[in-house]
Amino acid sequence: MENETGIRTLDSGALKALAHPLRVKIFDLLASQGPQTASSLAAMVGETSGATSYHLRALAAHDLIREMPDRGTARERWWERPKGRIDMPGPDETMSPAQRASAQIVTSEFFRLRHETLMAYLNRPQSDVPADWRDVGLTMTTHLDMTAAQALELRAEIEALVGSAIERFRGQTGPDVRRVSLRADIFDLPAVPGRQQDAQER
Repeated sequence: MENETGIRTLDSGALKALAHPLRVKIFDLLASQGPQTASSLAAMVGETSGATSYHLRALAAHDLIREMPDRGTARERWWERPKGRIDMPGPDETMSPAQRASAQIVTSEFFRLRHETLMAYLNRPQSDVPADWRDVGLTMTTHLDMTAAQALELRAEIEALVGSAIERFRGQTGPDVRRVSLRADIFDLPAVPGRQQDAQER
């Protein structure tokens, strides 16, 4: 199990264990909603508690989640996703066909859920949002012309900012505290014929 401040890169076994849409959903819910039981997860995903319990055990077998014995009972077991960052490797040529298929499932489902969450936020009626939260959200997309070195420098700045926020606010509780999704993307776009020439002529 990774420590709370470390980054765990999923090995082939963990990636294979996670390569199921419902398991990715459960893993994501434990990260976004906090500790849950098989029954509470079943209500969220529309499955039986027997099905969610089976998938929870499969995830726990590869240390992707862990049981909370101090909180559970003989009839109701609580599960949590350990703190710390997870690096989910995308499919690449160095993987075996089976590993590549697992990586494709995990990556596709993770980003599908991420987009689903964003669209739910964008389409949520204002009346469902507490008044003091209505001007808090931010979605932003821009396009820049950068070198690889400049992009790496910007990436480091973003990671430092996010890391600082994690240290400041992780585990905070209180009547005014809500769970917030913080997202960051930086990636190069595919080259377009003539694009570099246009940039040089500007």
